[in-house]
Amino acid sequence: MKRFIISISAIILLLFIGFIAVFYGGFYMDSDRDNHINTFVRTENKEILIKDKDKWKPFEVRGIDMGSGIPGEWSTDYAITKETYLHWFQLIQEAGANTLRVYSVQNPSFYKAFYEYNSQHEEPLYLLQGIWVNDYIQNSRVDAYADSFAGKLLDNCLVTVDVIHGKRLIINNDADTSTGLYLHDVSKWVLGYIIGNGWEDTTVAYTDEKYPDMEPYKGTYLIASKDASAFESLLAKTGDRMLHYESTRYDEQRLISFSSGNATDPFDYPKEIAEYFRKCARIDTEHITATDKFISGQFASYSASPYDQDYFSCMEYTTWNSLSDKKIDFSDCITPDGKRNTYRAYLRLLNEHHTMPVLAVEFGAATGRGEIHENQVTSRGLGYYSEKEQGKILVDCYEDIMAAGLSGGCVYSWQDEWFKHTWNTMYAVDLSRNIYWEDAQTNDQHFGLLAFDCGEKESVCYVDGDTSEWTDKDRVIQYEDGSFISVKYDASGVYLYLHKKDFDLENDTLYVPVDTTKKTGSTRMENCTAEFERPADFVLVLNGKDNTRLLVQDRYNPIHANYEEDITGKDPYIDPPARDSAVFENISMVLRDVIGQYQDAATPLKTFESGKLYYGNGNPSASAYDSRADFICNGDDVEIRIPWQLLNFSDPSRMQIHDDYYDGNYGIESVGIKEMFIGFGGEGNTIEMGGLKLKGWENTVSYHERLKEAYQVLKTYWTGKEYE
Repeated sequence: MKRFIISISAIILLLFIGFIAVFYGGFYMDSDRDNHINTFVRTENKEILIKDKDKWKPFEVRGIDMGSGIPGEWSTDYAITKETYLHWFQLIQEAGANTLRVYSVQNPSFYKAFYEYNSQHEEPLYLLQGIWVNDYIQNSRVDAYADSFAGKLLDNCLVTVDVIHGKRLIINNDADTSTGLYLHDVSKWVLGYIIGNGWEDTTVAYTDEKYPDMEPYKGTYLIASKDASAFESLLAKTGDRMLHYESTRYDEQRLISFSSGNATDPFDYPKEIAEYFRKCARIDTEHITATDKFISGQFASYSASPYDQDYFSCMEYTTWNSLSDKKIDFSDCITPDGKRNTYRAYLRLLNEHHTMPVLAVEFGAATGRGEIHENQVTSRGLGYYSEKEQGKILVDCYEDIMAAGLSGGCVYSWQDEWFKHTWNTMYAVDLSRNIYWEDAQTNDQHFGLLAFDCGEKESVCYVDGDTSEWTDKDRVIQYEDGSFISVKYDASGVYLYLHKKDFDLENDTLYVPVDTTKKTGSTRMENCTAEFERPADFVLVLNGKDNTRLLVQDRYNPIHANYEEDITGKDPYIDPPARDSAVFENISMVLRDVIGQYQDAATPLKTFESGKLYYGNGNPSASAYDSRADFICNGDDVEIRIPWQLLNFSDPSRMQIHDDYYDGNYGIESVGIKEMFIGFGGEGNTIEMGGLKLKGWENTVSYHERLKEAYQVLKTYWTGKEYE
């Protein structure tokens, strides 16, 4: 009996060791069967071909990028469930997409759901599998040949191959991938790999500068040409070893690509443009060529959104051809009224440069209230679009992609992601907590076709003129004439309901003072005869559909504390406004003015008035729905929404607001509050203000999914089916 137990234990131990060796260590026996390599996808000249039975057919990539973030979870938590994925795959395919792109190895639930979904559908979804490069490593002091960079990149590549074949155990991910046991082989639906997630241009330049005379890499499947840079040789080596691994372990190949974008595109721009934009790096995948053993093929992939083409925007139409050794026809990139479509022109330049298929693997438009960048050439900027406008931009971009001769593209992105941040708002919020609330001011959170609206099934308030969702318990203060104001809030913002008999929006003016912090504020406002019962930090001026805005006391205006020198050249800390200053100003955010600053470096930063409120119906079920709607008037009733950041909340989930910028802080520090005060009235009155108790929701946030109007616009374009 003892021998039996020992024997069984030994067998179990050997099986365990074998399991670990194969699934964790990547151990395998080299098949060495080059004549038996299988592939269902390959390239031929500028086309991607997919094998359909015994025939090779051209394949147009209609893709959608999918991140791994959901409200209340970081993207690196990989918290999306199998059931959610199955639901999303159905919606994505119904939109007319045939391809899904992910940026890194997802959790095992993703691949299980992908396997189940495709096994049950005659027409499958295909996958472009990304391979992530850790941001910290990319921005560290090392060059790309350091083991922490090149070694880790290759490890990620080999792990990814095992994952899509369902033979991998990942224990420690270093934030590059999810973890878990991967048992579902989805390889027959994986079109290819995209290595990298946008290379840091300074790392590329540093590597090339450090190894100027490096011998080009010569591999079994990929070869770096004599013109290849050191970084391009590294890419060739990485891709070659990845191809060797998949070919010898799994007897398969699929497409391979090395990611790029405008910061590392292959073009040699005029000196003044390169210097202004600090264009220091180039990656040209034409310097990486395939041997006869690479039977599947390579494609070029670019993150190419319409707001990225800043180089072209600063170049005259007549100089575009200077970037190519070919004579390219850009005539259809100029509209009859003389406007330049720099997006189509840039894509055509990319396509003409390459001998392989080209994909625009990331193009999008954001629906947030905030804005980052005005595209003065194509009018496809970065932010403050309605959901319908978002859809139109996506369709216009896709038409440009195909007109430029590309093999397709991927819409960025499937879902909104609350963990994202933007350079011109990140200073104002607590980035360690932004997954717990929706920041309407941060446009990077709102690229999705799928929105996450607050509330388990519906929002606490829709700005639509229907006041049936309001109850007496929401009332903050009632006045003797029967007027009152009610307030409620959720993870998206603060909602107001004002009732005033015989109110005329276009001819009457109402003032809504808001007091949040005890350290600043004023009981009066310049050019206004109304006074406030408490020192107000903000005043909402209700004055017509086109002239309603939220104002902030100048001392509590964050743009001064953070961008005053960039806007006016003055130091805001030398002579700050008084604590009780009666000056109230527009709420604005800074924008990039690429063309203006290129033409004159002294051009100050532009600003965008984000405190101006947009009139419209904010109920998604309404036929007149406008996702930008901030307020609406229905007779004597006015409904208003105010995003948290407009009220200087840095973390509403814990009711944290900005502290006084000038009282020893020299910038933004946070302080907690438990109550805010609000009221409303007209000229010549002292406005009484009632208190609203505030309680954060910490790490618990409720939300529900909603398809944006952009989804329907794209679906109609791709499928020909009208709105349902």
